[in-house]
Amino acid sequence: MDDARFADTSDQDLLAQHVAGEPDAFGELVRRHRDRLWAVALRTLGDREEAADAVQDALISAFRAAHTFRGQSAVTTWLHRITVNACLDRARKAASRKTAPVDDAERLDQLLEPHESAEAPAERQDLHRELLAALSTLPTEQRAALVLVDMQAYPVAEAARILDVPTGTVKSRCARGRARLLPLLTHLRGNGGDSVTERNRTQGTSVPPASGPRDAGSSDAAAVKGGGGHA
Repeated sequence: MDDARFADTSDQDLLAQHVAGEPDAFGELVRRHRDRLWAVALRTLGDREEAADAVQDALISAFRAAHTFRGQSAVTTWLHRITVNACLDRARKAASRKTAPVDDAERLDQLLEPHESAEAPAERQDLHRELLAALSTLPTEQRAALVLVDMQAYPVAEAARILDVPTGTVKSRCARGRARLLPLLTHLRGNGGDSVTERNRTQGTSVPPASGPRDAGSSDAAAVKGGGGHA
């Protein structure tokens, strides 16, 4: 449940209150931003367990490093940057272990939320599966850029701040990623010519239920695990 005490409190003030010792402030930040962090992680890594672990890692890191925030970017940008870095770290470790990306129907089915599997049109489910499979073939840096810009609808400048790279780098990563995806996704174009990225630019891969703000924001950093999509 929302904590009414924080209804008019900005993200930056919440972070400052957390640093000052307010036990529930960080949990409110988790509540506000968990969904989008989860969506970015899931689409970047293509694996629910890895994405949940990455978000958990990121939130614990943010919990512990809150005192280093200097207000040079929005708190949400700072949180997304930490989350993307956690995803990239996990992807690089997986690559070093030569772990294959998601490449079978059973695992791709697990990426669909229960409500989506039951209620969404079959065409959208198939498109979602094929898009995730295609994304999994990209280098991680290109995948992260495309997830932010084409799937989460972030402006390029904001994506650059999140990834901590120049805007030109984001543009080039997106361009190279789209070029690699095009042969894999051309058959998904609609009759009207709309691109697959436009058809899938949604804000809301919903996260699994998490513990409430009080649990996520306790003074014990391990309590942040409730905001990472595990519970």
